[in-house]
Amino acid sequence: MKYFKFILFILALSSVISCGSDDDICEKGEGTPRMKITFKKDNKVTKIDNVKIFVDYGSKIVTLGTFSQVDSVFVPLRVDESPYTDIYVKTITQEDSTRVRISYTTKSIYVSPGCGVKRNYENVNSVLSAPNSLKSVEQGQNFIENEDKTNLFFNF
Repeated sequence: MKYFKFILFILALSSVISCGSDDDICEKGEGTPRMKITFKKDNKVTKIDNVKIFVDYGSKIVTLGTFSQVDSVFVPLRVDESPYTDIYVKTITQEDSTRVRISYTTKSIYVSPGCGVKRNYENVNSVLSAPNSLKSVEQGQNFIENEDKTNLFFNF
């Protein structure tokens, strides 16, 4: 009976110890980072009343939403082998969307068994086509490793 209790105790202890570790969950911002876009008006960071943002992910154009009273947004870029992502920006009063093409090179980095591989973006550049309410685009940090720094400034 003593051995049975001892074996049962060892089995219970080993099952508790073998439970998942921190590598099982990707929750500390270790995944693929999004691009941070900050809004400016008259060369000052400002909150925009209403702006609608769409992203072309290759298979379809996805609406990220309508944002009001925000000074920045986070936009996920494509994670396939495409060297660019098209972002469409539209104010509520403006009928035509403005396309901003974000070009980059990607670098894949292994994070952990739970997170897998994340993509970092390097040599980030942007080209504005047919400006409407969005007048110009300024370059910020030209690589994306995390979501701390602004990568693009949209001038309205």
